Amino acid sequence: MPRTIRFELLAKFGYAARGIVFLLVASLALFSGIAGGRPETKSAISALLDQPLGRIWVGLIGLGLLGFVAWRLAQSITDADGQGSDTKALAIRASLFVSAVTYLGLAGYAIGHALSASSDDGGTGEKSLAEWVMSQPYGSYIAIAIGVGFIVGGIVTSAKGVTRKFEKYIHIPDRTGALTYICVYGLIARGVVFAVTGMLFTYAGFKVDPDQAGGIADALDWLRQLPFGRAIYLIIAVGLAAFGAYNLIAARYRTVKGPNLADIKRAASVTAGR
Repeated sequence: MPRTIRFELLAKFGYAARGIVFLLVASLALFSGIAGGRPETKSAISALLDQPLGRIWVGLIGLGLLGFVAWRLAQSITDADGQGSDTKALAIRASLFVSAVTYLGLAGYAIGHALSASSDDGGTGEKSLAEWVMSQPYGSYIAIAIGVGFIVGGIVTSAKGVTRKFEKYIHIPDRTGALTYICVYGLIARGVVFAVTGMLFTYAGFKVDPDQAGGIADALDWLRQLPFGRAIYLIIAVGLAAFGAYNLIAARYRTVKGPNLADIKRAASVTAGR
C-alpha cells in the first residue's frame, strides 16, 4: 500500500471544479436579466444541467468538489499546509473545516442532481442554515455569531488578496503579470460578498427572522441598493468571475503537500483522544 495519498490530484481537480462553479455564478450575476435564475452556487449547477451533456458536467463537478473536500480536510485536520497549532492557526484550520462541510453539501447536491437530472435549485442554503440554527436553543445568538464569522472571513479573504498572501502557496511564474492581479481582484470581490452575507446573517439573528439571511444573490442585491450600486454590482460580479479564475490558477500553480498515512493516523489518534 502506498505511503502517500495523491492529494495533489484531488486538490487540483477540486480547485478546478470550484473555479467552474464561480465562473457560472458570475455569468448568472452578469446575465441574470437575460438568462434568469439567481447567482448562487446551486443555481449555477442547476443551470448547467440544461446544457448539452449537462448531467455529465454536473457529475464531474460534484466529483471534483469531493476532491476539494478531501483537500480541505487534509488542510484542517492533518495541517497539510503547516499552519501550526497556535490560536491563529487553529482558527484558520477551523475555517477550512467549515469550508469542507460547506462544499461537501454542494458536492452532494451536484451528484444527486446529476443522477436525478432535476434542475430544482432547492432554495438558498444560507436561509436553510438560518432556519435550522434559529430552531435551536439560543439560535438567534448562534446566528449572530455565524454572521460575525462570515464578516471576519470576508475581511480575511479580501486582505489575503490585498497583501498577496496567496503567493505563499500559489507560485505564479510572473508575479507582476495579469494572473497575479486576477487573483487579487477575485479574492477582494469574494471577501466583499462574504462580508455582506455575514451582515445579512447577523441581521437575521437580531431580527430572529431566517428570511433575512441570504447568500451570494442576496449580497449582490444589497450592494446594488447602495449609491452607485449598479457600478458596484458590476465590479463585484466581474470579481466573482475573477475568483473563479483564481481557483483555476490555483489548480495549475498551487503547491499541494498532502499528508501521508502516518499523518492521517496521528491526526485520527489525536481526535479520538479528545
